[in-house]
Amino acid sequence: MISRRQFTALCAGTAAIPSASFAQSLSMNDAHHSLVFGQEAEYLAALKAISERGNQDMIPGLILALRFTRMSVAPLIEVLRELTGDTKIGKWSRWNDWMLWQEAHPEVVPHESYAAFKREMYLTIDPNFDVFLKPKHFRQDRMKIRMEEITWGGARKDGIPSLDRPELVSATDAKAAYMLDDDLVFGVSINGDTRAYPLRVMGWHEMFNAVIGRVPVALAYCTLCGSGILFETNVAGRSEPFVFGSSGFLYRSNKLMFDRQTHSLWNQFTGKPVSGPLVNSGIELKQRPVVITTWADWKSRNPDTTIVSLNTGHKRDYGSGIVYSDYFASGELMFPTIVDQSRHRQKDYVFGVRAFGGAKAWPLKAFATQPVINDAVAGKELVLIGDPKKRSVRAYASKGHKFKHGQGGALVSADKTSWQMTEDALVSTTGERLPRVAGHIAYWFAWNGYLADVSEVYEQ
Repeated sequence: MISRRQFTALCAGTAAIPSASFAQSLSMNDAHHSLVFGQEAEYLAALKAISERGNQDMIPGLILALRFTRMSVAPLIEVLRELTGDTKIGKWSRWNDWMLWQEAHPEVVPHESYAAFKREMYLTIDPNFDVFLKPKHFRQDRMKIRMEEITWGGARKDGIPSLDRPELVSATDAKAAYMLDDDLVFGVSINGDTRAYPLRVMGWHEMFNAVIGRVPVALAYCTLCGSGILFETNVAGRSEPFVFGSSGFLYRSNKLMFDRQTHSLWNQFTGKPVSGPLVNSGIELKQRPVVITTWADWKSRNPDTTIVSLNTGHKRDYGSGIVYSDYFASGELMFPTIVDQSRHRQKDYVFGVRAFGGAKAWPLKAFATQPVINDAVAGKELVLIGDPKKRSVRAYASKGHKFKHGQGGALVSADKTSWQMTEDALVSTTGERLPRVAGHIAYWFAWNGYLADVSEVYEQ
């Protein structure tokens, strides 16, 4: 237990140390509040009360307060070290360090007043967060993720505005001249409707809602985990397709998106609701194929493509290599999460497929020496064609065929038949079609963090 003398030493030069009786009179609800909203004496009294009580259920509240308190964090960190018994975490540790500790200790259950404290904290940042934090839904027993690991990403609700049916122009239109040939795009083609969504634009918006080829879809782009996933937004039993936005919250360095109909929070990586009215609906959004490639490659393969113009209705610097440039150039994460780096570095790119009741990831670098990989997921044979220089991979159901590159880069099956790669299928000279299989690029930390228990990983 932290002593009065220790408090005096830690807080020298600050407000007077509270009396023992004052500290003992605090409820844990009041203590939570005082950690962030109290004056110095109240803050110190809260820490003393938490220390004397000695229960680990206040650790999540202390970690949240560590990020937002205006007071000296030294005594707060000392109480954290005392309650956790973790002396490996230093006296000058950061919020990130304690978030990693918290993720590693799911047995620590927050005090019953934690949800109200967290709601109060976040509503001071943005009152519009209220739609996500309704007390009847913002309860651990009604959530699919750990409440204490939901964190603020630095933006308010819709602070990263979605692009809803943005203006499109042809590849030859003067408005498309802003693109450089090596700029990366998300390429989408559905029922002959072929479009390009530049990453230099989508990095500022992280979400588009559109109808492509008569199919309502949303592309959820989590810049932090390097993944752009295309979801169908029509769901059986619902009268209208979902329309999505960015909530401003994260979970293990992955964005939590929300639907505008119910304001449920969804895991961007899995396409499942994790908090709110839809949490027990059983909904999982269906993925559609999407590819990342260069603008030059996309328009060469798809000359009839359209592309998002810069008339988005928002003022942003859409210059090439501007958005998140420091983050993309770094090997470090912006927000803390535990990563298994025994096989791959946390920000190595992988291409992942979740289909046929299974999941598998292929390191992007594997395609540097094997641009065509014949493999399988959940017993279903696939062929994958990739180019790490373009961050590009496409997967197709191979149905027993084995492929390799032939002369001039043509795709050839073992029976020497030539095949054309399209956005919908591989098409042979005999007319056989092998359908595209949905997959997406992601950083290793995100794929491993969400799918380690169910995913295979390709090894060369």
